[in-house]
Amino acid sequence: MECCGPGYASPQAAIEAPREKLLYTIAIYTGTGIQKPDYLATVDVDPDSPTYSQVIHRLEMPGIGDELHHMGWNACSSCHDDGSMSRKYLILPGVRSNKLHIVDTATDPRAPRLHKVIDGAEIKAKADLSGPHTVHCLGSEIIISFLGDAKGEAPGGYLHLNKDFNIVGRWENSMGDIKFGYDFWYQPRHNVMVSSEWAAPNTFMPGFDLEEVGHLKYGRELHFWDFEKREPVESFYLGEDGLLPLEVKFHHNPDSTHGFCGAALSTNVIHWWKDGAGKWQWEKIIDVENEMHPDWPIPLPGVMSAILVSMDDKYLYLNNWLHGDMRQYDITDPHNPKLTGQVFMGGLLNKAPVVNGVEMAGGPQMFQLSLDGRRLYVTTSLFSTWDNQFYPEIREKGGVMVMIDCDPENGGMKINPDFIVDFGKEPNGPSRCHEMRYPGGDCTSDIWL
Repeated sequence: MECCGPGYASPQAAIEAPREKLLYTIAIYTGTGIQKPDYLATVDVDPDSPTYSQVIHRLEMPGIGDELHHMGWNACSSCHDDGSMSRKYLILPGVRSNKLHIVDTATDPRAPRLHKVIDGAEIKAKADLSGPHTVHCLGSEIIISFLGDAKGEAPGGYLHLNKDFNIVGRWENSMGDIKFGYDFWYQPRHNVMVSSEWAAPNTFMPGFDLEEVGHLKYGRELHFWDFEKREPVESFYLGEDGLLPLEVKFHHNPDSTHGFCGAALSTNVIHWWKDGAGKWQWEKIIDVENEMHPDWPIPLPGVMSAILVSMDDKYLYLNNWLHGDMRQYDITDPHNPKLTGQVFMGGLLNKAPVVNGVEMAGGPQMFQLSLDGRRLYVTTSLFSTWDNQFYPEIREKGGVMVMIDCDPENGGMKINPDFIVDFGKEPNGPSRCHEMRYPGGDCTSDIWL
């Protein structure tokens, strides 16, 4: 089918799309001690450009203290056949302010502009939600996970916006027995959505307290939903193998039932699939060992805060935020992943304290892969209060964006020596970058119906 709406006809068409030339990342001052607004930075990633590897535009938010974190598109490949839709707006939630900033990236992709702000008080009043996190488009509709109710207590729920960014209400019909919210991904051909668990905003916002894990204030379950009925139908208790099950990703192939979750504190990858009898199954497929550290009373966990599946579903990428390494696994056989690449950048093990001349504060945290699977952009900040706790020097040094060259044919990763963006040198002082998106879509937003 000829392209008439946003995105691509298939994952293969996305892989063959033109190379990204611009990248958007959020940058925060919230929690850094600098009283300035968080902003959306445009980074030039065109190697033929004179401003390559530089921030070329900054769109400041109207208020202070948002804590921008994740972001998502108003439209993706899920409405590829709808000529009335276009990937024009990026939705930037403020985790702390509850505001949703709707940013127009299409009028001038190099210099995005603010289109609309949905006030956090309106969301609390109309939907009893706070702590917005993941944004997904479903055709012309938008679903956003919120981690708390208006008072900041779990489990939160899902906000439903229409294509004009008006609040429809809660998306889900029931939260069932779900205790916490976080990330979600869906696979419409199988009528399934999977959601994961972090903690209540009141728990995670002040910082991390290991005792609260023991007190069951952090999640350890995955939830499978009937997508059409908008209600959870089955939950898997992951136990010690699945402490803090954060990011969830299905294969991009819309016919596949295989998916993956990174359990941050256990530092494991959980794999799920539907068996021949139509039952959902799960297993642990990757277990990153804890490392001894002289300053730590317990062995140091990797803290796998994010995972990503390449557009061709061949590779899974993960981070170990505290250890300091990015890893690439061949998941051609999703039951038996093979480690094919590893790169250190920052981290507490001190294996790569300097990258391309920049002192690293923090470790690899958020990452976005190019559609063709050859370039992996990585940032270093997790969440302001957690950064301050584990990497206090990030206050002075700020965040960093690194690019890793990946070999999708044979496997392998190496840091690109010509690219680095040092957010410690920003005009208003050291800021910290987190999630990244390209104007043409990316490996963590596009879903096929």
